[in-house]
Amino acid sequence: MSIQWFPGHMNRARQAAAKTMEAIDVVVELLDARIPEASCNPLIEELRLARQRPSLKVLNKADLADPAVTQAWLELYSRQPGVNAVALSCNHAGDAAKLPQLCQALAPHRNSSAKPLRMLIMGVPNVGKSTLMNMLLKRRIARVGDEPAVTKVQQRHKLNDRMAITDSPGLLWGTIEDPRVGLLLATINAVGHKVVDDEEVAEFLASILLARYPAKLTARYGFAMERLTSAGAIDAIARKRGCLLTKGGGLDRNKAARILLSDFRDGTLGRISLETPEKPKEE
Repeated sequence: MSIQWFPGHMNRARQAAAKTMEAIDVVVELLDARIPEASCNPLIEELRLARQRPSLKVLNKADLADPAVTQAWLELYSRQPGVNAVALSCNHAGDAAKLPQLCQALAPHRNSSAKPLRMLIMGVPNVGKSTLMNMLLKRRIARVGDEPAVTKVQQRHKLNDRMAITDSPGLLWGTIEDPRVGLLLATINAVGHKVVDDEEVAEFLASILLARYPAKLTARYGFAMERLTSAGAIDAIARKRGCLLTKGGGLDRNKAARILLSDFRDGTLGRISLETPEKPKEE
């Protein structure tokens, strides 16, 4: 399954980002801490390297990710030239407040009213860019939603006389060839349920959870996971939660799939990472 999903506003966002890159000092790339590699857009890397801009990689939603795995990702990214990395949750004002100084360290020469530090927030859809902007500015200036494509145009704001920050729309690459990457992005709702089937995404998610976090599934849904397949796990959730079709009384697998995806996305299942640095895109 390759995903081809490149709305018109996203193409315009890429063009605008390329132009803005000329006049900024640091790229703040938001990643989802649960899938850092899959949520790392190669287009963003291409644009920033073309302009030789340093990057602060922010593993957002770290409070939803496995802390040991997140630490391994931070160590990997921090070894890359021109890159610093931090794990946090942009829902917490104290975490968001750390970012300007972390960016300042990457561009120490931009630290005055004459030469203010200019930051650009980038990332795939639904990784928390608008939430970060609202926290940094201490007011609601960007609409937030648990769906892709909420922000449509760039928004530039002054943090103070020495710092300015620009928010950009979520940016995906034109064709996601690797089916696993597409499914990982779908688990965090970066591509939207209209593009991929919820049942397929939920079965994919269940396969990882059965392999890595079976105890969390048992704790949430109350049945043993031994010898269950990913499809069987969705059926078991449907039976446990009474997800039945109105006609015929069969299992409503789509409803059960949405339950699992929701429980993962909002952290109800616990702190889970779907990728590790050793094998970011494969089991």
